[in-house]
This record gives sequence, structure tokens and C-alpha cells, in this order.
Amino acid sequence: MLDIKWIRQHHEQVQTVADQKGIKLSIAELLKCDDVRRSLLNQSETFRESRNSLSQQIGQMVAQGKHDQIELTKQKVKRINDELLEIEATLSSTEKHYLQLMALVPNVVSPDTPIGRSDADNVELRRIGKLPVTDYELKSHVTLGEWHDMIDLPRGVKAAGTRNYYLKGDGVLLHRAVQQLALDLLLAKGFTPLEVPLMTRSEALYNTGFFPLGEEQTYRLSGENKWLVGTSEVPLVTYYANEIVNVTEPIKLAAASVCFRNEVGSSGKDVQGLYRVHQFSKVEQVILCEADPDVSDNILKDITDNAEELLQLLELPYRVMAVCTGDMSQKTYKQYDIETWMPSRQAYGETHSSSNVHDFQARRSNIRYRDAAGSLKFCHSLNNTAVASPRILIPLIENHQCEDGTIRIPTALRPYLNGRERLYPKNME
Repeated sequence: MLDIKWIRQHHEQVQTVADQKGIKLSIAELLKCDDVRRSLLNQSETFRESRNSLSQQIGQMVAQGKHDQIELTKQKVKRINDELLEIEATLSSTEKHYLQLMALVPNVVSPDTPIGRSDADNVELRRIGKLPVTDYELKSHVTLGEWHDMIDLPRGVKAAGTRNYYLKGDGVLLHRAVQQLALDLLLAKGFTPLEVPLMTRSEALYNTGFFPLGEEQTYRLSGENKWLVGTSEVPLVTYYANEIVNVTEPIKLAAASVCFRNEVGSSGKDVQGLYRVHQFSKVEQVILCEADPDVSDNILKDITDNAEELLQLLELPYRVMAVCTGDMSQKTYKQYDIETWMPSRQAYGETHSSSNVHDFQARRSNIRYRDAAGSLKFCHSLNNTAVASPRILIPLIENHQCEDGTIRIPTALRPYLNGRERLYPKNME
């Protein structure tokens, strides 16, 4: 959320960003609505003051015995009350429209954010690692999953419909191993782990910037104001909602959780395998810090480095992308995506995302701190996917497959898999 005074002063910039992010919003309409709203507020206050003054006069008239004037004054009060009811009704509908428009206002973007319409316009910043070169054909994670009896897509569809799956045996162990490796990495860097609610109220999703524009991607519990979260970023940020916090040192939070995503609008897209599924697990990192753009920008680099370190431990080739305006969400000020090489796609696929949202979430969530002068300010907040599984299993097993069908386990993962160095197909065990 942006401050309405700031929006007035920078209305052209905000309109430009709304257009770039593909948000249908007229800032001119918002400002006009705010003008009407403020005028109605002033009118209602004026009428209340007049009513209160007349009510006091009636009391004085009673004490003074001026009974002939009391009835006339009561009639004036009644007319004021009638007009006030009309004004308040108009104010209520105007306020509702104003809040609906304000809910669509996007965060502005950093000066170095690329301008573009889609992920095709994201800008590559760097590539790390060498792509696998073999004299044998690399199999897809679907084929490897079948050989190793660790991924079962048909039974996932049978149980829950499209974009669902079962992990089995070594698939489950890999799934849990990469999450624990990521969590241990964050713990070593001073993050506090939390076990978080997977269901939150709509207010939490609105306050963190996922509503109103992301409702169609979110599963709602029937008959309740509760929704299944698509990332633990929501409950992690909400943990400090309506509080004054101490950010002398940045607050570092982490959570490993199951996540749910409806994937509306992605029909026919990435339908094969584990790339785009309805249920997955993530280790998320969230940081709250002081409202200093330099401080939060450095933290954005740090949390991106954490994700990169994880990929380097997994010995996977990847690239870091500066995300363009058209590929950003409403709440994001600056974003990096990390894409990992997936042989079966013959392309890099997104596996991680880092975002700096400045004070957008903190304003909505009312998370504040006191600066050196004792003044209250809204925090900056940042988030990053340390790892998301089962998507990370795609590059993990595809890049580390061997000619004989075995899968080499990266050194950093071996302690989480009882020291095993390879996974063997079932017919080789």
C-alpha cells in the first residue's frame, strides 16, 4: 500500500507502473474519489458540529424557560440529522469505492528494474555452473522417477486430479533432504525457524499483497474466511502485524511448509511432470528491516546469495535474472529470479524468487519500528524462496543422472541420506 498523499505527488509515476504491471486502474479516478470522500467527511463533520451546538442550545433554552424556541430548534436538529444520514450513506459508498481502488495501487519499482511485458523481457545478470555434456541421452525426471519408483504421476491424478502426484521412497527422502539442507543453511545465518499456519484469514493475504489480485490462485475453505496459503511468506509477515518491532538488527524468519496454488489460467502450460503442481513445499526466508532503501537492497542481495549457495551445494547450473515490470506482482519493488538448468526442457526453469517490497506490506499489516529520533516508521520487508520442492527435484535428478540410470547424490546432501552416494533404479538394486 502507498500513502495517498505520496500518490497525489507522484500520480503520473504510479499510473505508469500500474500500466507496466498490467493492473487496470485509473489513478485519476482514485484521486477524484478521494476528493469526493474528503469533501463528504468535511460536510459530515460540519453538520455534526452544528447538531451538537443546537443540542446544547436546547438545553440552555429549557433552563431559561424559552419553550417557544425549543420546538423550532428541534426541527432544525431533525433536518440536520436527515441531511447527515444522506451524506453518511453517500460517504459509505464513496469510501468503499475508494478502498477498492486503493487496493489495486501497485508498489513502484526500483530505477534499475527492466521495463518489459513478460518473463521473456527479464534480463540475465549472471550464469553459474556448467551445463551437463554427455555422450548419452539424458532422461527426463518423469522417466527417471519411474525407473527409480520414486515419482508416481498417474496415481496422483487418480487421487486428486491433474497437477497432483505421489512421491515415493527415495523421492520422499530427496524431497525432505533438500528442505532440511536449506533450513540448516538459514539457521547458520541467524534465521529463526517458525512452524506456521497453512490457513490464514483473507486479511493476512490482503495485508501481504496477495489479495485482491491473487484470489483466483488461492484455495478457499468453503463457508469460512480462511484460505490455504501459497507461501509461508503470508504467515511469516503477519506474525508481526499491528506491532511495533525492534529492527536495530534485521528480523530474520524462516519456515518450511506445505503450500497450495490453484494455477488458474495455466491450462496446457507445463503440464508434464512436477514443474507446475497444486501442492508443493517451500523453505521461505522473510526479513523485516529499517526503512532504508540501501539497507533493504543489500539484504535483497544477501537472501539471493542464500538461494545461490543452496544451488551451489546441490551442484546445479543456474542463472540469475532481473525481473521486468510486466513479470512483477503488485507488491514488488525489486525482484530477482533464479532459474536452474533442466535438461528435459532444454532450458532454464524458475526455481527461486527474491523480492524487496519496501514498506508496501508493512503499511497494510501495520508493522512499525521507532527510528533513532523515536518516530514511528513502517518497516521494509523482503522474501526469498530458499528452495521449493518437488520442482527442485527436476534439475536435481536430471543433471546428476548417470549413463547406467543411477543418480549421483551431491556431497552436501549425503548426510541427509545416510551417506549414500548414488540412487539406483529398482531393477539394479
